[in-house]
Amino acid sequence: MEGENVVVSKNKRHRKDKPWDHEGIDHWAIPKCGKDENPTGLVDESSFAVLFPKYREKYLRESWPLITRSLKEVGVRCELNLVEGSMSVFTTRKTFDPYIIIKARDLIKLLSRSVPAPQALKVLEDEVNCDIIKIGGLIRNTDKFVKRRQRLIGPNGSTLKALELLTNCYVMVQGNTVAAMGSYKGLKIVRRIVEDCIKNVHPIFHIKELMIKRELEKDERLKHESWDRFLPKFKKKNVQRKKPKVVRQKKEYTPFPPAQTPSKIDLQIESGEYFLNQKQKQAKSFEEKQERQARRSEENKRKREESFKPPSGSEERRAADSSSSKKAKGGENLTDIVDSLKKKSNSSPGLSTQSGSDDVSKYFTDGKVKKSKKDKKDKKDKKDKKKKKKDE
Repeated sequence: MEGENVVVSKNKRHRKDKPWDHEGIDHWAIPKCGKDENPTGLVDESSFAVLFPKYREKYLRESWPLITRSLKEVGVRCELNLVEGSMSVFTTRKTFDPYIIIKARDLIKLLSRSVPAPQALKVLEDEVNCDIIKIGGLIRNTDKFVKRRQRLIGPNGSTLKALELLTNCYVMVQGNTVAAMGSYKGLKIVRRIVEDCIKNVHPIFHIKELMIKRELEKDERLKHESWDRFLPKFKKKNVQRKKPKVVRQKKEYTPFPPAQTPSKIDLQIESGEYFLNQKQKQAKSFEEKQERQARRSEENKRKREESFKPPSGSEERRAADSSSSKKAKGGENLTDIVDSLKKKSNSSPGLSTQSGSDDVSKYFTDGKVKKSKKDKKDKKDKKDKKKKKKDE
């Protein structure tokens, strides 16, 4: 009764147990294909061709004998066309593994992406796979792309080296692609880290996570438990950006372009000047000239009249203050100088005191002391003596 009540899904209704499908089988194991499994070879020929850049031509020409020898061992023929700049691989009658042509295609892809030949030849092994990650179209800004690609490499290639050690993969950054070689599990991790790095997630976060996972794998007790509590959680913080001091108001968006600035001819057409003949234009220009001259003459007349206007009370006060300050700076007045000189003349023996104030005034004209005739004569005699000495 209990067996009859069991509900079986529609997908598994007609499913039967298979003798080769049991719990002990490893579905991820890659079976080896030798010559014994396929002694007759392949039915038809398959081929692949890949272009390579010009700078790889010299290296490929030097390493082509090694590539030909390695592919010949697995029954694959290869060609290097230097005229077209392409590499081709073909299956032959000796090819026994049907998947080896896909491996050979990956080999020539890696060679065109600047991977060294000894490293690229490892992809022919069953355990090694390759993945070429295109990163050129993930971001538009070229400057940002270059900086983030350099971030993936790190200082002196340290970030890339850490990534290779933690994933057990070979990683080569070249141009707009990243070539990776390793197991499927490692390639999946490398692809996620590379794409996140170009999308502005630093690879150091993923490297920390991988290091913690590697340590947790060693503990037998934590094999069947969730590791979320041990792994770091890097969340984006919603930090408010600093507000600018001057906030610029955005102009309203208009789908139409701004109006074109009118030319000289357009302005003449609007004013009607364009349709005037030569005489009318000359007359108009003469009138404008007369108006300008009349305006200038009025302005000049107004300026001249302003100079004849009497100053107001405030202006008089300012003038008085300025004169008093000048007196203070310049020293005594002319009358004070005359009085002081009078006193000196009375006290000095050279000047006669009989004439009094009238005699003293002879020596002054507008504040300057007059020179006597005797002084002038003495000065003249001195000049004559000097001339005679020069003549002698």
